[in-house]
Amino acid sequence: MDPIIHLLLLHLLLLASSFKHGLSVEAQPSNPISRITVVGVVFCDTCSSNTFSRHSYLLQGVEVNIECKFKARSPKTTEQMSVSANRTTNRYGVYKLEIPRVDGVDCVEGLAIESVCQASLTGRKSRACGIPGLKTSTNQISVKSKQDNLCIYSLNALSYRPTERNATLCRNHK
Repeated sequence: MDPIIHLLLLHLLLLASSFKHGLSVEAQPSNPISRITVVGVVFCDTCSSNTFSRHSYLLQGVEVNIECKFKARSPKTTEQMSVSANRTTNRYGVYKLEIPRVDGVDCVEGLAIESVCQASLTGRKSRACGIPGLKTSTNQISVKSKQDNLCIYSLNALSYRPTERNATLCRNHK
């Protein structure tokens, strides 16, 4: 996925989070608990180039399964937390999972020593763009904000492609 699109998505997500939670400064608890958000996009790879091109478009209504495992280490114990959920992409092709706060999981300060998230396409899309292309994705970029006690895992884009490639439309793509 184009790094510019990745950064734009992260910026929009952080901006939306700021408005949702207010811009006021509050005293942080002595034992902060992180908020974790997993986000990604699904697009139609119109020219079957395994990249988002000028002919590609984002897909709404796509079912995605997200699975994450976090190993948390606190002064008293080491635990593993697993989360699995299905999400549907919005009109911008974005899926998002907000993981509930869990005592002992602090990804901002590094107490979550090992985190793995992956997303997978769960079904077929429309006839125009119905063949899964990039079916599984693992985390690529993580953004941490101490101020908001927030960690965002932005996953690589998932894609579908048409059953037949339009040679006229995609003549400049190989």
